[in-house]
Amino acid sequence: MLDPQDLYTWEPEGLAVVDMALAQESAGLVMLYHFDGYIDAGETGDQIVDRLLDSLPHQVVARFDHDRLVDYRARRPLLTFRREQFTDYEVPSLDVRLVQDATGAPFLLLSGPEPDVEWERFAAAVQQIVERLGVRLAVNFHGIPMGVPHTRPVGLTPHGNRSELVPGHRSPFDEAQVPGSAEALIEYRLIEAGFDVLGVAAHVPHYIARSAYPDAALTVLEAITGATGLVLPGVAHGLRTAAHRTQTEIDRQVQEGDEELVSLVQGLEHQYDAAAGAASRGNMLAEPADIPSADEIGLEFERFLAEREGDS
Repeated sequence: MLDPQDLYTWEPEGLAVVDMALAQESAGLVMLYHFDGYIDAGETGDQIVDRLLDSLPHQVVARFDHDRLVDYRARRPLLTFRREQFTDYEVPSLDVRLVQDATGAPFLLLSGPEPDVEWERFAAAVQQIVERLGVRLAVNFHGIPMGVPHTRPVGLTPHGNRSELVPGHRSPFDEAQVPGSAEALIEYRLIEAGFDVLGVAAHVPHYIARSAYPDAALTVLEAITGATGLVLPGVAHGLRTAAHRTQTEIDRQVQEGDEELVSLVQGLEHQYDAAAGAASRGNMLAEPADIPSADEIGLEFERFLAEREGDS
């Protein structure tokens, strides 16, 4: 393997700020990480990253060489054309940033497009950064499409070697094979190297998985803050407001939909309540129902990815 350090460069000013923060945070820093391009039903991870960067002070600590890692023909960056010439270019950025929560407490955020190549080298580079920046816990997050209704609380699947940091949730399956990702490979390699990693996957209703679903992002954010101690009320408030609007719109569309759509949601409610062991929810009686198998969940992942690639 070529030297992983050639994939990134340090920003001296940002690195100096991290070193000052580490002098005060002897336990180490939390690093959140999420990449655009893999399964992210409901834009769960994307919403969290966008709101963190829009609402909190931050500065770049390290930059990855996107020219080596991004396949431009697979995900073409946008250029702006005005009249007779190009006037702007959206340069892909895959960066590590130092962010401050509402109390001024520092944490790290690694985000950007998922690398298309050199995953092992990229994972090794992230491990180098984790070691250099004194990361005590790495946290990744995204949404997965599931056969669940939007009328019930968003479920979570915590994973990694610190899944106990999200109590009250368990995996819906014992074993499954799903398409790989750079995000998952980093989790795997960091755990191999002895680092603490927590992953949080939100269960997003499959019939709205390709639209923004703030309820999922809010549920994941609450799990992250509970596990890390980060204070992010502004981000949570924005997601909560968006979630209320989205739920109202979904309910309207379901009510105005055809009988097949209504039947789908009602069937998922029965299934959800049966799986949760509920005696009743509203006017829906819980009845025994078939729960999706691990193979069915894996196929749902692949279908979701195929639809995304088709749109691109």
